[in-house]
Order: sequence, then structure tokens, then C-alpha cells
Amino acid sequence: MSDNVQTITLAGGCFWCLEAVFQRIRGVVAVESGYSNGHTPDPQYEQVCSGNTGHAEVVRVQFDPREVSLEDLLAVFFAVHDPTTLNRQGQDVGTQYRSGIYTHSADQTEVVKRVMAEAQGAWPNPIVTELQPVSGYVKAEAYHQRYFENHPEAGYCAFVVAPKVERFQRAFRRLLSA
Repeated sequence: MSDNVQTITLAGGCFWCLEAVFQRIRGVVAVESGYSNGHTPDPQYEQVCSGNTGHAEVVRVQFDPREVSLEDLLAVFFAVHDPTTLNRQGQDVGTQYRSGIYTHSADQTEVVKRVMAEAQGAWPNPIVTELQPVSGYVKAEAYHQRYFENHPEAGYCAFVVAPKVERFQRAFRRLLSA
């Protein structure tokens, strides 16, 4: 991996959805599903689902800013989930499904603040996306990694993830990887 690679950690509902979208973006070099910004050390999926760990389901996105900007990644983020619903995306309900942007530097935080303010104009309700430095990140279990790619016919993938990926691909053709 290049020394120029940056990382941003994003929460926007089920990590399977975000992972499937961000894997398709030119300049994204790796996407990993995980749990972040909670208080329980090394939580497992069942613990996170209980809502007691404080963690959100997230994707850790590594990207080359020479190929894709943080602003473009955030535009996709705000387009593929509803940042105005607190602790919920569709039928997925709980604090683990909250909207969050977890930054890895002060520079990223400044970019995110600006993009969030601009994004608010596209939404009739207030954006409730939390903005914090990343903390307590834990990689999700192996069976969660590349879930949509490995299980496209599974019910959730077919009825929730696939339509989200299709909408993303139509709206962001210029960002698609080759």
C-alpha cells in the first residue's frame, strides 16, 4: 500500500451495505467491516447487537486521495444512508446502526464539518450523524467481511444491500472502479 493512503471510519446502518458500496469506488484500496466508538474492549457481534457495548457497526475505508477525495467519499456516504434518523436505518434499529463519521486526523475533522454543513441543505430534517475521533475500533468477525460479495442471494443482501448498491452505481458513475 502507498504511503499516501488515508483512512476514514464510517457508520451508516448495517456495515454490509456500506462495505458493498465503498468497495466499488475508484481509489478505495481496502474496506473492512468492524465495530467502533464503544466502551467494551474487543466486542463480538452478538454483544454489539445487544446495544450494550456502545459500538457502531462501521466500515474502515482506506483510500488514495490522489484518486478519490474525502469529499467524494462523504458525498457517497450521505447519499447511501439517511443521516437524519437517530439510531436507525430502515428496519435496522439500535445504537449500533447510528450514523457516524470517525476521523483519523484533525484535518479530516475539518473537512467533515464543512461537508456535513453543506449536506444539511439536501435534507429536510437535521442531520444527526455523530462526528468523533475514531476510538476502540475492532475488526468484525471474518464471516462479515465482503458479506454481500459472498452472499448476494441471501435475503438481506437481495432486498436491502443490492438496491442500495444499484442506486449508488447509477448516481456515482464517475467514481466507479474499473
